[in-house]
Amino acid sequence: MERYDKASLNVANVPAPDFRQNESSLVSTLKTLLFFTLLMIMLPIGLYFSSKVYVFEGAYGMSNRDSYFYAAIVAVVAVHVVLAMFVYVAWNEGSKQWREGKQD
Repeated sequence: MERYDKASLNVANVPAPDFRQNESSLVSTLKTLLFFTLLMIMLPIGLYFSSKVYVFEGAYGMSNRDSYFYAAIVAVVAVHVVLAMFVYVAWNEGSKQWREGKQD
């Protein structure tokens, strides 16, 4: 068994990493994620009910059963649009951080 002296075990000599630069990036990422999470929940549900009542039953005079089907299609398309927007924003945010890190 090896013996270790106090100097080799003292981790206080190692400086603590500086996470302040990463904090702003983390907060920005969490804000973006929260925004798209709320958008992913609220937009399809809102579009489903509003398109069902006002567009398909009100303007087009469809039956209750048919309006469910078409309103669901509108909600699914909204989910895909929000998802595509999230991927686009995340991709651009990641490439921006990569370029900033590359300049250092």
